[in-house]
Amino acid sequence: MANRVLVVDDAAFMRMMIKDILTKNGYEVVGEAADGQQAVERYQEMRPDLVTLDITMPEMDGIEALKAIRSMDPTARVIMCSAMGQQSMVIDAIQAGARDFIVKPFQADRVVEAVRKALA
Repeated sequence: MANRVLVVDDAAFMRMMIKDILTKNGYEVVGEAADGQQAVERYQEMRPDLVTLDITMPEMDGIEALKAIRSMDPTARVIMCSAMGQQSMVIDAIQAGARDFIVKPFQADRVVEAVRKALA
């Protein structure tokens, strides 16, 4: 059975890119969210195997969403996505429990590697 992934990014184009990379590599994208609040709600509903979570989003940012998801499910597997130059946020994310982070613009092999490692 394919691993189920929730893709979270406020940019529809970025969600589409990640979804494309994941589906081509045998993962099942079970849902999408455009902000941190939606991410937490979708996580509760779907209980995916993995979440890709953008750091900078409206309503609730990725770090807050990560903390909320991990408080619901301490075993949640989350990979953070960030634009270049957000190193301090990446460190915050790892300290909050993220398994890995990928940098935009996405490179397919790096996304797949991060997902594989997080699910291992």
